Parts: sequence; C-alpha cells; structure tokens
Amino acid sequence: MPKNLIAIYPGSFDPITFGHLDIIERSCQMVEMLTVAVLKNPNKTPLFTVQERIAQITAATKHIHNLKVDSFTGLTVEYAQQQGAKILIRGLRAVSDFEMELQMAHTNKTLNHTIETIFLATSNEHSFLSSSVVKAIAEFGGQVDHLVPAEIAEALRSRLSPQN
Repeated sequence: MPKNLIAIYPGSFDPITFGHLDIIERSCQMVEMLTVAVLKNPNKTPLFTVQERIAQITAATKHIHNLKVDSFTGLTVEYAQQQGAKILIRGLRAVSDFEMELQMAHTNKTLNHTIETIFLATSNEHSFLSSSVVKAIAEFGGQVDHLVPAEIAEALRSRLSPQN
C-alpha cells in the first residue's frame, strides 16, 4: 500500500446500508485512511439529520480502525483537497449507476486533475440495495433488518412509525 493513501467516500448515507458498509470495508483494505463524508445537501430533505447519520455510520463502523466519519458542504473535490485525499471512492450497483458516476468523475477531474475516482462494484447480494429502497420498505412497515444494521433498522421503525 502506498504511504499516506487517503480516500474519501462521499454520500448522503440516509441511512447507511449493508451495501455502503461493503464498500467501506473493502475500501479500508486498500487505503491507509478512509473518510466517510456525509454531504450536507440543501437540495434534499433527508430522513435523518447529518449528526444522526454521522452517529449511525460511526456505530456501524466502530470495528474499522483506519476510518473517520465527517460531513461537508460544497464540492467534493474541494473537500478532498482540504483533507489531503487523492482518491474518491464511488460504489456501483448497476450499469445505470455507471453513467452518472462516470459523468461526475469526469467533471471532478476538470475541477481538480490530481484527484482520482475509484469505482467499486457492490457485492452481488447488495446490488439492488439503496437508501431509498430501505426507506420505502420501512415506511410501509416492511422488515429491513437484513438491509441495514440493527440500530438503524430500529431508528427507521421509530422515525417512520404511524404515530410519527
């Protein structure tokens, strides 16, 4: 492993899923330090606050030692540069993800030519999984324990229960 290889895995993580965790664990095997960076996106209305998502990610990844969790606003490449990162990690579930992710990677390259994007395909068992799917299932009372860590499944049930 090259010395000081720092990577950023940016996203909304609303909520973090086993698919995200798969990408995180595999990325941490390739880099010296990975930052899971929660984007504060003013154009989205998340289910969980940034602070809640940071706490959820921290709890779900407490077994990983070369990882930190942070949040940011603005351009991902600017955040990466501030953190001293040379790599952006992006997960791919399907071919449909690739087109958008490739466009974003090319755009980021025009903004900062020193930062590379690495695409990781999710494991087969997580290829269908997205935070939106998890929230939709939970909203209708479906079981999500096989899609997210137990504490997040409970948070979803609590947040999306009919009395709320």
